[in-house]
Amino acid sequence: MLIAGASLLATELPRDGNPYVASMPIEPKCDIDRLVLSKLSPNNPKPTICSDAVFVRRAFLDCIGTLPSAAEAKQFIDDPDREHKRTTLIDELLQRPEYADYWAMKWADALRIKAEFPINLWPNAAQAYHRWVRASLVANKPYDQFARELLTASGSNFRVAPVNFYRAIQNKTPEGIASAVALTFMGTRTNGWSAARLAGTAVFFSQLSYKPTAEWKEEIVFWDSLKVVERADSVAPGSEIVGTVATSNDDLGSLSNSIDANSPLVAIFPDGTTVQLSSDQDPREVFAAWLIQPKNPWFTKAAVNRVWAWLMGRGIIEQADDIRDDNPPSHPELLAYLEQEFVDSGYDLQHLYRLILTSQVYQFSALSHSVSEDHPATFATYPLRRLDAEVLIDAINSITGTHELYTSPIPEPFTYIPRDQPAIALADGSITSPFLALFGRSPRATGMANEKSNRSVSSQWLHLLNSSHIQQKLQLSEPLKQMFSVRRKPELTLEELYLTVLSRRPIEAEIEIAMGYVKSSKFNRNDWLDLTWALINNTEFLYRH
Repeated sequence: MLIAGASLLATELPRDGNPYVASMPIEPKCDIDRLVLSKLSPNNPKPTICSDAVFVRRAFLDCIGTLPSAAEAKQFIDDPDREHKRTTLIDELLQRPEYADYWAMKWADALRIKAEFPINLWPNAAQAYHRWVRASLVANKPYDQFARELLTASGSNFRVAPVNFYRAIQNKTPEGIASAVALTFMGTRTNGWSAARLAGTAVFFSQLSYKPTAEWKEEIVFWDSLKVVERADSVAPGSEIVGTVATSNDDLGSLSNSIDANSPLVAIFPDGTTVQLSSDQDPREVFAAWLIQPKNPWFTKAAVNRVWAWLMGRGIIEQADDIRDDNPPSHPELLAYLEQEFVDSGYDLQHLYRLILTSQVYQFSALSHSVSEDHPATFATYPLRRLDAEVLIDAINSITGTHELYTSPIPEPFTYIPRDQPAIALADGSITSPFLALFGRSPRATGMANEKSNRSVSSQWLHLLNSSHIQQKLQLSEPLKQMFSVRRKPELTLEELYLTVLSRRPIEAEIEIAMGYVKSSKFNRNDWLDLTWALINNTEFLYRH
């Protein structure tokens, strides 16, 4: 059975009704709109604004990783206030508890929050780490403070949650830690750095130490000022030292094999600036102070580019964690504008989200009248992408009123997962299910953006079409049973079903096809379940659009 919506991935707009596009003019309302539209050429796709039905689904998925209920979708679509209701919806969604769950999941992927045995995080440490990240989002903690606390934390991995940033790094050499820090907070990969540059940055983390306690799997992360550094960069000849900081344009790559514990420790920032470290200050604090200053060429850029990629499907610099000189931004003025806005707001993440989510660019339809090879980089259309594994199973469970069994191979404590726990709220990456594994949940091993796979493969389609897993959810669904047992016109049942699954009403062609299938002359629950199954297997359901 073919349901309208499969045309969503086509290159032309559907001719028989169009539930995806609104008859609204493209009128730049903010600097994001002006900067994106000014880059479009006649060869680029002509933007159109998405319909209210598309917007409510998109906003729910992008803000809180959750489908709107049929009632929520209907209320928004029927709201006559076309001028303000989209902005109002964004404001409301950013205050819902699911906002913190969903964005904590995003950051947990980047921060590698996952229990591993016998090394790295332990389940209660992973849980504490996730709680701290989520609480930071609830409080809307400034991003510079968030980064500083992660980089400078010391103490028990069970009791001082941010220290798990260092516990979650697999390569705990100074160079390995420096690489993880650069990826997370600078959006850059050190495999393209020179050995001298990496070694100079690694000095900031060379006195980080770990020690166990009497408590099982507890470990103290701390700055060991007496630790002998086996490898360090020295200040290049001719550098001018002012206080404790030296700067030079020369190559600062000379290495010494060892350094005496009483000798001044010298490190090199990634921008080539050298600093002589004081013996009474944690070098991580020096690095953090350099990193989070507004003029830093990486910190703010990496943050806004990451957020843009999460919301818009691709970075202004693509990939979002591959910032380098030979990978320029598609919209340098837009990137600079977002950076300045982020700094001026006091590194307010919700301000940045709202800025992007209320722009017309975010409201562009995923459909276009024309195609050019580079159109994804122009942001003239909203990029199609399959739902994240966690979001997809939560959506199916929401429609059917069912739950998943999540387990972890890591022993107690904290391996019990409440029955109604949504996948987006799972704290620990080791807690999983066959569905999450099949649909490309991030393994949280490296923190790189490309670890999460949203590619559709044949085994996923077969699971959705033929598995007893999905069949049982549909057959045991109490919400669907109640929906299909109400004695009313079949057209009204069909409308509720479409609002529940696709967040929109069916068009005339869909009504005609569906009514012919469900034999509207008499009630047949199995026919309605078949129709629900068809909608769940539709690209319109499986994709963000």
